[in-house]
Amino acid sequence: MPIIDNAIYVSGKRVIHPPDLSSTFESMKECGGMAWLGLYRPDMAEMQEVAAELGLHELAVEDTLSGHQRPKLEHYGDHLFVVLRPARYIDESEKVEFGELHVYVGVDFVVTVRHAESPKLAQVRQRLEDEPGLLGIGPAAVLYAVLDQVVDEYEPVFAGLSNDIDEIEDQLFSGTSHVSRRIYELSREVIDFQRALAPLDDVLARLRRDFRLSDISEEDALELDRKLIDVQDHAIRLTERITSFRALLSNALSLSSTLASQRATEAGLAQNEQMKKISSWAAIIFAPSLVTGIYGMNFKHMPELEFSFGYPAAIGLMLALAVSLFAIFKKNNWL
Repeated sequence: MPIIDNAIYVSGKRVIHPPDLSSTFESMKECGGMAWLGLYRPDMAEMQEVAAELGLHELAVEDTLSGHQRPKLEHYGDHLFVVLRPARYIDESEKVEFGELHVYVGVDFVVTVRHAESPKLAQVRQRLEDEPGLLGIGPAAVLYAVLDQVVDEYEPVFAGLSNDIDEIEDQLFSGTSHVSRRIYELSREVIDFQRALAPLDDVLARLRRDFRLSDISEEDALELDRKLIDVQDHAIRLTERITSFRALLSNALSLSSTLASQRATEAGLAQNEQMKKISSWAAIIFAPSLVTGIYGMNFKHMPELEFSFGYPAAIGLMLALAVSLFAIFKKNNWL
């Protein structure tokens, strides 16, 4: 069983660290505490064992086993099923890696199922264990802390994407090759990020309503509501920033196409100028070549051979034609 951490909490304090699942369920019933079970990529048999003990809905379990779910919040009887899309920025490859986190929240249990390295749920557990008053509220407090951690871990990703976009702006005007491909790759990452972020506003709004209607005390519900408002505001700000990133990359892609077309036009004009010069010199050389080709042949029966000034006249005509062509091309800047 890929159990990362497993504990029973009573009044916000860890009282039992069960060695296996069966001990977890027995201890939870005996002491009446809250079970917090952390799993990492469980297989079908393992998830079905957890589902059978805790009464998890088969549709939610199916989503967990198949993966690739969008962020959402669903109600299944007496428990909630929450899907989140955490993310982390890989500095070495300058890529954004998206994970998937499923959270089951019941009256006396929390089950977290990670499908990737992020988020760092060990930090969430340590934070709550250091605040027994908050952890004592129950599973709702754990879900809040998980959401807060996921949203907080988006910040380094934004910093990495922002740096990548700054580099793109520099490369656009330096003529770097493949810049359009890099812009497209960044745009795909930004779109995926937007899909992970956009549903959170609705998820948090529904959670705030559910917590106010839950059986926790009014004071605890108010405290959780304040904390969820803070997470919701953070998520909204991030959504606005990612929208601006998408607009920047869209403009950058358009500018890249414009600059590429401009460079191609300039290259074509330069090539045309070179062709003009080559054609001009060819025309100048053609005149003497024509005369030389005719009069330079050693034929016995050419009438011009009998003329006294035949060859001098031919040479003069050749030179006059060449000079005339040179003057015309020079005047029109074709040379």
